[in-house]
Amino acid sequence: MTRTRSVVPRVRRRKRLMRRAKGFWGARHRLIRTVKETLLRSGNFAYRDRKVKKRMFRKLWIQRINAGARMNGTTYSRLINGMKKADIQIDRKALSELAFLDPAAFKVVVDKAQQALAA
Repeated sequence: MTRTRSVVPRVRRRKRLMRRAKGFWGARHRLIRTVKETLLRSGNFAYRDRKVKKRMFRKLWIQRINAGARMNGTTYSRLINGMKKADIQIDRKALSELAFLDPAAFKVVVDKAQQALAA
């Protein structure tokens, strides 16, 4: 029986890896072993940072809400507490957009939350 060689699949595998490593610097886009290591590492960073991105945006939203709340005479924690008591269900992303882009509408929400706290 003749010996078979895996030339075509090997070339295809290598080309796929090299395409993913396009734009990497130095040996990181030339040498197959280094490319594999770099792609594994970059995949781990991408996985981790998708989670970090969510954290960072939540922090940004909270900062914007707090700044808007303080401009209206309250704090972030009192505002969120008042919103829960007033049964206002706006997520932090939408609330930060209100505080940033439409301060008048945000003031209405703050006033309702303060009324609920007073009652």
